[in-house]
Amino acid sequence: MVVDSQAPELVDSDFVAMMRASHLCVLIHDAATKNILWANPAACALLEWSVTELRPLKANHMSSSAQQYDRVIGRAWLHEAVEKGMSRIEWHYRSRSGRVIPTEAIAVRVELAQGPAVMVQFRDVEREQRVERELRQTTSYVDALARHTSTVAFMLDSAGAIRFATDTALAHLGLSGDADPPVGLLLESHARLRRDGTEVSWEQAAAAADPVEPVRLEIPGADPVTLEGSLERLRDVDAFLMILHDVSTRVRGEERRELELRHENYLARYNAMGDMAMAIAHELGQPLAAAANFIAGVHARAQVLETSGQVPEGTTGQLAYGLDSANRQIDRVSAIVSALRSFVGHLEHVEQVADLNAVIDECLYFVRLRAAAVGVEVEVRLSDQPVPVRCERVLTGQVVLNLCFNAIDEIVEGDAEQRRIELVTETRDEGGTVTVADRGRGVRKDVFAESFTSKEHGSGIGLALSYRIINRQHGSIWCRPREGGGSVFGFSLPPA
Repeated sequence: MVVDSQAPELVDSDFVAMMRASHLCVLIHDAATKNILWANPAACALLEWSVTELRPLKANHMSSSAQQYDRVIGRAWLHEAVEKGMSRIEWHYRSRSGRVIPTEAIAVRVELAQGPAVMVQFRDVEREQRVERELRQTTSYVDALARHTSTVAFMLDSAGAIRFATDTALAHLGLSGDADPPVGLLLESHARLRRDGTEVSWEQAAAAADPVEPVRLEIPGADPVTLEGSLERLRDVDAFLMILHDVSTRVRGEERRELELRHENYLARYNAMGDMAMAIAHELGQPLAAAANFIAGVHARAQVLETSGQVPEGTTGQLAYGLDSANRQIDRVSAIVSALRSFVGHLEHVEQVADLNAVIDECLYFVRLRAAAVGVEVEVRLSDQPVPVRCERVLTGQVVLNLCFNAIDEIVEGDAEQRRIELVTETRDEGGTVTVADRGRGVRKDVFAESFTSKEHGSGIGLALSYRIINRQHGSIWCRPREGGGSVFGFSLPPA
């Protein structure tokens, strides 16, 4: 007999055959009594009962003993399908051997030849639930890894864009882990990649990862961070995994050790300079005295020649300016040599009381002489009141000269309109203060901490010697960037 005009090749027995061959479990219940009328082979195999054995069983015989699978609930579920046509439930069946089987069951009202019935279709979802539990557990593990590990991890696509990052990684980039992951953010926009000590682009780093390559990530900022690890090209997916660890402390330690080594070398050179200074100071005394005598002799001889008429009148006056200037330079050198011998030769410093305004006045001649030669203007603003301090007068003046000469050298290559240094004295809480300001390139680090020169030609002894002179006099010396560009060097000495 043909049952469907659209499929004349199918007959009633074919549907029975398909029902028997189906892996979906099927139970047929009477709509009124809820008794089992029939079960397909898949249901019999799962429940471990034959059709004959299943027919007299009730819900309490073939369901879990848990309260939510009580016989009353089961009958109510089937009755709902009778009244509404369909009802869905998660039901735990119990097999003949006692195994509890979680299922997803659908009850559907069907009209049979002998009257209405309920067809229950169900399948074993135990494996699916187990997979789901494992997936949830794995997800929790991944979430814990992302949020609670100290390891820095990035998942990157072929363009170097971040697809996943641990919270620690986001924190290093200055991003919040509470917000949505910055999917699509280029790693290069927040950090620099290095390989073998050389900065490289993302394309170069990715090309070298075949499949794994060491890599260093440097994140700039007020407190720079250095990360080291590996970049791995993942198989079967177009992605890269970067695993890093924070080595900033180690890198700073290496830099500090390198600086200490350079400083030790510098101190060795400084000690040698001290020995040389003592030798030079000892040897220069007689030549300087002789030079002063020669200048005095030239001055006296010129007067004699002018008086006797052997040279034109006024010649002595013309020579006097140059001779007096040379004599002033010799006197200055003699004073510096004498002070240096005292400074280098004794652990204690010679303490005097001096007015910083007077010290500046003594130095201005030499400062303006140096500045005029390169077209630099010297602006002086002295305190209206004396600035008395305890110091070694000559050496303190030498510190002023060092700071001024450095400022002049710094701005000589710059804009002509900016060729001006400002020399200021004032009294502050910490004592008498001198500052020298310029419009040069500005300081980028603490030059007194390193005691090294950035000049192409120079020993670096000027600032280092200034630092030691001021500190041995219980003062402080500093440098800082100047607002608007340039730098400010200054020192303070204890008040008298």
